Amino acid sequence: MSHGKKIDWFPYLLLIPALLITLIIVAWPLVETIRLSFTDASMNPATHYVGLDNYEEMFSRRFPEVIARTFYWMSLSVAFKMCMGIFGAVLLNASVPGRTLARLLVMPPWIVPIAIGVFIWGWMYNGQFGMISGIAQRLHILSGPFEFLAYKNSAFMSTIVTDVWIGTPLVTVYLLAAMQSVPSDLYEAAWTDGASRMYRFRRITLPLIMPAISTMALLASIWTFNSFDIIWILTEGGPRNATTTMIIDTYKTAISRFRYGEGAARAVMIVIFLSIFSACYFSLIRKLSNRGGVK
Repeated sequence: MSHGKKIDWFPYLLLIPALLITLIIVAWPLVETIRLSFTDASMNPATHYVGLDNYEEMFSRRFPEVIARTFYWMSLSVAFKMCMGIFGAVLLNASVPGRTLARLLVMPPWIVPIAIGVFIWGWMYNGQFGMISGIAQRLHILSGPFEFLAYKNSAFMSTIVTDVWIGTPLVTVYLLAAMQSVPSDLYEAAWTDGASRMYRFRRITLPLIMPAISTMALLASIWTFNSFDIIWILTEGGPRNATTTMIIDTYKTAISRFRYGEGAARAVMIVIFLSIFSACYFSLIRKLSNRGGVK
């Protein structure tokens, strides 16, 4: 512009439709949610501005406990997904007979609609006719029928197992693709030098796929944090709120109790927590990259 050059506006004009769609489906709902969080919106048509009352009431109750439970649930689930995903990717990347069939069989938990898969897990958790309770009784692990979804600790772990079963295939395939991009020359040189399989994995595979691991860990954390259907179908947040996460608590408040203002305040807190978590995560990855931990 300083040298009198003309700006070609045509590429910017092509971006206008995408920008409008983004504003309509992302920006406007977010702004409207923030606005509702400062009101007493409910089934009553009359809506009044209440300031920070919704946020103060939210934290005066058991919401901090819900926050801690959400991060605990997310941390356990993501940790299991990543560990099993890395282990599965290593197995599927090995040159063994039937590898193609194994790669196909790992996908059904992700391909099957989530609702159907969760309903099947609900049947297996049933104490009277469920497969898990039946096998445990035959092996004399249990002395009688056990309702996994009727007790706080077992229900909490059951939802994690189901979430891990659904999410692990995607992590496995993603990391498998990353492993296949590692140059084979590096493995051949290390093998020639007498490096063991574990040494090759630690010194070659793991450092080179670390960017993929970091990206998938962040995506898995966000997806798990926002997971609704798995918990809702299995327990609806019970028993006694043992599986009530932030997203479940938001749904109960806004939809079940028709307190839209309070539900909007909870939704805003979810956005804030995820934004802070993502910022901290990227900051950590950047520091590791600068130190040479991730290349």
